[in-house]
Amino acid sequence: MQEKLLEILEGVCGTDEVRNDLDLDLFEDGLLDSLGVIELLLSIEDNLKISIQPTEVTREQISTPRKIINYLETKKGE
Repeated sequence: MQEKLLEILEGVCGTDEVRNDLDLDLFEDGLLDSLGVIELLLSIEDNLKISIQPTEVTREQISTPRKIINYLETKKGE
């Protein structure tokens, strides 16, 4: 799942930097904005079959690739 998520993030953010630094702050570095979050959540649902509503997550919960991976791990277990 981590590999697939990193592929999704590369596409949404437009850089492979997300793969090299799992603690990269996607918002502070300008790689993710509100529209990008929607695109990310839709791609996660399409590719990983994990449905996340935009109102379910805070910016802090998905601010880095590592945090997104951890969040998805908990969602997958539900």
